[in-house]
Amino acid sequence: MGQIAGVQANIRNVPSIERAVAGADIVINLVGLLYEGGAQKFEAVHAKGAGDVATAAKAAGAKQMIHMSALGADEKSESAYARTKAKGESLVSEVFAGATILRPSVIFGTDDDFTNKFGQMSTIAPALPLGDGGKNLMQPVWIEDLVDAIVKIIETPTLQGKVYELGGPKAFSMADIIGVINGVTGRMMPVVPVPYGLMGAMGFFMSLAPGKPALTADQVKLTKLDNVVSGNEAGFADLGIEPKPFQAASLGYLKRFQKGGGLSELHA
Repeated sequence: MGQIAGVQANIRNVPSIERAVAGADIVINLVGLLYEGGAQKFEAVHAKGAGDVATAAKAAGAKQMIHMSALGADEKSESAYARTKAKGESLVSEVFAGATILRPSVIFGTDDDFTNKFGQMSTIAPALPLGDGGKNLMQPVWIEDLVDAIVKIIETPTLQGKVYELGGPKAFSMADIIGVINGVTGRMMPVVPVPYGLMGAMGFFMSLAPGKPALTADQVKLTKLDNVVSGNEAGFADLGIEPKPFQAASLGYLKRFQKGGGLSELHA
């Protein structure tokens, strides 16, 4: 039977990275931030941290390097998140020849920080403000499809060393995504169109509150653009994977946000 040995590491601490990858044949960097806080900055984690992981992996003699970036990574983006994701890609590719770059769209799954956030909000919010009414498009990708992609790449040499844009089979507007989530939770949380300037101000002040912010100004900048595959890079089809659709049937884990915790049938 296989074994898993946990090793504590800090991507901002090079010696700890080196200890974590020592003896590894394959190094996969999945570290990322949705918002900044304290010493956890986009530049330190997405860019320098990614480069340091690649450098340590090469020095350790790893045969493969897989780096998780993000769909929409762009060094010219208005968003610091997207800019530093793109910078991280460049640093990894420069340091570790033949590294594989993954650019997934927003990820959904049982413990995600995407559908669960809006499911939770639907239980308390009478409405949801979205920039321009949530017209921006996304291709939500199921976490297990992403895992299958990583395994397939690891096991198939001809699939390694490429850039993969990984999105679900259909593009949805953010407003439509909220509609699907409302359909599962049975809640009424209508979308309210709000100018992006006001959304940015809301994100700024919400990011000042203690704890995990529900919204930041940088996240608002991300929603100004669509988050869909370009078609210029490899994708799920090249891996022989048919991605799971984003639909009510795929979001059964959100039933706990229904009235009665989704257990009303037990009291019928």
